[in-house]
Amino acid sequence: MSQEPKSVDNKPVVIELNAGKHAWCACGQSANHPFCDGSHSGTGMSPVVFEVEETKKVALCACKKTAGAPFCDGSHS
Repeated sequence: MSQEPKSVDNKPVVIELNAGKHAWCACGQSANHPFCDGSHSGTGMSPVVFEVEETKKVALCACKKTAGAPFCDGSHS
């Protein structure tokens, strides 16, 4: 059963990420937001796996409306 993602906040999560792969929560159900914890099971949604080449600060979407997941594009405004 597919559901709509749950908006967690109306502003991005600004966080420093280490280089490597990360799994962004696309459903909004994770207790470890903005990262996936498997809570999407049964929602029809999957996390967005992405990689950063070097340690850097990023703005991850929390409203779940971005067209550029997992990164914030200002859609919450």
